Formats: sequence, structure tokens, C-alpha cells
Amino acid sequence: MPVFDTGVAWLPPVALTIPILLSAAVLVGYRRVRRPVVDAVATAGAACVVAVTAALLARSSEGRVVTWSAGWAPSHGFSVGIVLVSDPVGDGIALTAAVLVTLALVFSWRYVESAEGHFHTLVLLFLAGMEGFALTGDLFDMFVFFELMGAAAYALTGMKVEDVGSLQGGMNFGIMNSLGAYMALMGVGFLYARTGNLGLPQLGEVLDHQPRSTLVVAAFVMLMAGFLVKGAMAPFHFWLADAHAVAPAPVCVLFSGVMVPLGVYAAFRVYWVVFSHQLAPGDIRRTFVVMGAVTAVVGSVMCLTSRNFKRLLAYSTIAHVGLFLSALGYLTAAGTAGALLYVAGHAGVKSALFLIGGVMLARYGSVDEIDLHGRGRDTRVMKWLAVAGGLGLACLPPFGTALGKAISEDAGVSAGYPWAPALFVVVSALTGGAVLRATGRIYFGMGPRQEGAERPDQTSGSREERDTRPLRRVPVTMLAPIVVLLLGSLAIGVVPGVHSAAQRAAEFFVDGAAYQRQALLAAPAHVAAAHLPEWTGRGLALDFASAALAVLVAGVGLWGGVLHERLPLARLRRRPLAALRAAHSGHVGDYVAWLLVGLAVLGGFVGLPHR
Repeated sequence: MPVFDTGVAWLPPVALTIPILLSAAVLVGYRRVRRPVVDAVATAGAACVVAVTAALLARSSEGRVVTWSAGWAPSHGFSVGIVLVSDPVGDGIALTAAVLVTLALVFSWRYVESAEGHFHTLVLLFLAGMEGFALTGDLFDMFVFFELMGAAAYALTGMKVEDVGSLQGGMNFGIMNSLGAYMALMGVGFLYARTGNLGLPQLGEVLDHQPRSTLVVAAFVMLMAGFLVKGAMAPFHFWLADAHAVAPAPVCVLFSGVMVPLGVYAAFRVYWVVFSHQLAPGDIRRTFVVMGAVTAVVGSVMCLTSRNFKRLLAYSTIAHVGLFLSALGYLTAAGTAGALLYVAGHAGVKSALFLIGGVMLARYGSVDEIDLHGRGRDTRVMKWLAVAGGLGLACLPPFGTALGKAISEDAGVSAGYPWAPALFVVVSALTGGAVLRATGRIYFGMGPRQEGAERPDQTSGSREERDTRPLRRVPVTMLAPIVVLLLGSLAIGVVPGVHSAAQRAAEFFVDGAAYQRQALLAAPAHVAAAHLPEWTGRGLALDFASAALAVLVAGVGLWGGVLHERLPLARLRRRPLAALRAAHSGHVGDYVAWLLVGLAVLGGFVGLPHR
């Protein structure tokens, strides 16, 4: 099947053009029209991108859609043009980004008041950056969209310029991600010096016929560091909790739901297309499985020890990123399919929980679970949505998180990691249990009332600034996106065909050689048939075990305080927890030092001589 003349090659550029044009229109015209018009235009534009990317996803399931700029198609496998290459994974992420932006804009109609058009402009530019990052087939363009996405994200994080905490969070975010971008740009320069190319298929084609070299390894390490700063892999992750704690709730939806997974996506996209024949699979597998496991453990421990609801959710994002990295790091189609389903399910659940946190802040002026003990008893719907979100994060079937977790666990065992199921169960239980603990305390008044003073191993959320005026009732424009997100996560585990579509997408993703042939030579696409079972008895058992363990963790957190302090292990845990919390100091200089440590660790894993 030819891929140049598909009849839909115009769709990828349209997905990028719509938000850019509308962002300019909103910025110019917001003073001349009322706020509802600005809301409607921005939301309609994001919804148009949803329709475009959905059509693109439906088409790319049969083969990649390749768009060469200005018609500069390759001749005999060589081209100087810039290419957009859309396949099911890239299109799926682009669609997820558009859906989350649309729902975040709907939520912001009654949530973000002092926007004056700037909020809408930045969100649309953020969407354009994410769409371009997911669809581009050019390494330098990845950097350009990386920067567009980052610049909009920095401004959205520090929107509340009168709040010192907001400015500090935005500054930490900006400095860390800018350093990551510079590292990625150095990697781009190394590869251009080596090959004279910047397109992903061209780079892969050239490097496939060259021996492994130190310069190529250095380029890979710099690129991975740049992408995985955005992807929040430990020890590149420190900025994330600071940014989430101060960013408005709709912005946190975009950060955790799609921006962080985009960093992980970029790392593995570049590996499979460009480096898969240059670097030993064992080195790559060891790197991402080990560092993914470390990320998962660090994130889950910090999540469990936080009482600030937004920080708690941010640390749980870090924990689940570790699981995504591990699943993708198995370097198998099965692991990739599990990660894709897990990412999609996580996007719905986590985004809903962040919006619940936004409602919490708007109604009560705090996101501190200790201070808010029992304050949410009067709610009729929100408490049960929070329970559903916590159980979804704990991977209770049939949420999409549960299906992705089960497939990833089986893939880990098949790849030679028998401990993988234990890691997935424990991390999902700890993060889900932390959410259920906070939900029980805030919305049901469970557990004894505690003093509001901040403990050394916890972070308070009582000093957060409201993003809107106090709410007496939750408007339907804020409630509906939460319900839609949770139902979307459920649909991933329930709707027939989602699992097989994820597996076909994974087969496309891990076949870097086919990416090169279809982009450069218009070779026909081979659509793989799904062969993995959708739900298995073992997978369901482990999913129910993680959900049950999450309930137990929540119960211990609510009622086990006195017993916990009397246990001999209580004293032993304080020192490592204090050290871990001290590392998350909020000082950007410390974070930069950890960034260099992470760069050295990556270089050690990938660059050391191997047998």
C-alpha cells in the first residue's frame, strides 16, 4: 500500500496549523470580545484538532501516513525535505493531547478567571507543540516543538505572578527543562556532524550501515537526557512536583496526562528508528528497566509521604512513569502494547484526579488532606469520583490502567524479569492507596483528626493560592470533564478492539526498519495480527491484589498512625525518608547537580564496554 498518495497527507499539517492560527487570533482579539467567545473559539479549535487526529488515527492503523513539506518527496531514498510521519502510536498521543486540551479548556471556563486571553493562547500553543512533537519525523523539528511546548508550559506554570511559589515552580521547571533541551540540541549536533542528516528515517538508514562509535553513543545519551527530563525519569524528575504544586489544575492535566508521556515516547521513538541497530539491546534494556524501577520506587515513596493532594498526584505520576519506562524497556511489542494501554488509562484517571484537586482548592482554599479533614462530607458526587479515581490508579479492573498493567507484567516475565509483577503491584498499590487515604480523610472524615503542623517527612498543601473565586457549588462545566475522563479510562478496558489496536500499534512502533522504508521508499505496510489475550486470570488476580493492597495502605494511613510509630521499623525508616525528602529541596542548584548525575549514569549504562 503506497503511503505518499493517501488522500489524507494534509491532515498532519492541519493538526499543527489550527492551534497556531487560533492562538494568534485569540491573542489579538480577546480585548474586543467577551470572555465566553474566547472560551468557545479556543475550545472549538481544540475540538477540531480532536476530529483531525481521530481521522488520522483511523487511517494510520492501515499504514503510516507520510507528508513531505512542500512536496519534497525522496528520490531513490534520499531527500532534503522535512517529513511528518504519523503512525498509530504518534497519532494516539496526538489525539490524547487534543482531547485533554479540550476538556481542560471546558473546565477552565469557570475556573481560570484572570486569563485575559493569555491562558487560551498559551494552551493552544502548548497543543501545537505537542501535536508537532508527536507527528514529526525530523530530529531538529522535535527540538523546535520541544521548545515551543516548553515555553508555553513555563508560562502556564508561573501564571500567578503575584505568588512567589508560582514563580519559583515556573523557574525550576524552566531551568531544568531548558538544560534538557540544550542537551538534546547537542545530541542533534553530534548526529548531524556524523551523518549530515536530521530526518529520523535518514539518520536510521545511515547509522544502520555504520559501526558503533563513541560520538553516536554520546549523541544517544544527550538526546535521552533531554527527552527524559521532560519525561520525569529519576534523577531528572525533581522539577515536576514543584511545577504541579503551583500550576492551575487544568494545566496539571496536560503535564501529567500527556507532556510527561511525550518525553518517554520521544526517547523510544528515536531509539527504535535511529539507534536500534547501533546500540546493543541488552544495554538499552538494562538502562531503562533499572532506571524505570528506581523512578517507580522513588515516586511511590514520595507520593505516600505527601499530604499535599497535588504534590501527591505529581509524585504518583513519577512513579507510573517508572512503570512505563520499564515496560517499554523490555524492547518487545508486548511490553510496548502494555505501556500504551497503561499510559492511556493513566491519562484519564490522573487528569480526573487533578481536576478534583482543582475543585478542592476552589471550594476549600487548600489541598492539604490534614487541614481538610471531613470538609468534603457534604459533597454528593465528588467524593465518589475521587474514590473511583483512586481505585483506577490502583489498577482495579476494568480500568485501562489495569489492562495495561496486566499486559506489562506478563511482558516483563517473558522478557526475563520475574520480579516485574511485584514492582507493578506495589507501586500501583502505594500510589492508589495514597489517593484513597486522602479521599477518605477529606471527603468521608475517616481516621482521627491530626494536628495541622507539617511533619519532616510530609509536605503541606495549606498555603496554595486559589486559581478562582471560592465556589459554593461545582458547575457542570467542571464536573463533566471529570466524569468524561474517568469513563474514558474505563472504556479502554471494556470496549472490544482497544487491546488489539494497541498491539498493532506496538508492532508498528518497534519496527524501525519499516518506518525507514515507508518514509523513504513508500514501501507497503504490514499490519500485524493481534495475538495477546485481552484479560488473563493471572492478570486479573494481580490487578485485584493491587487494588486490595491499596485499600489496606489507605487504612493503615488513616488509622494506623499510633501503631506505626510504635513499630521498631518506624525509626529505621525516618533517616532514608529524610534524605529522600531533602533531595527534593526545591533548590534549582540541587536539581541541576542531580541532572548531571543522571547524565553520568546514562552514559555509564550505555557507553561502557559490553561483552
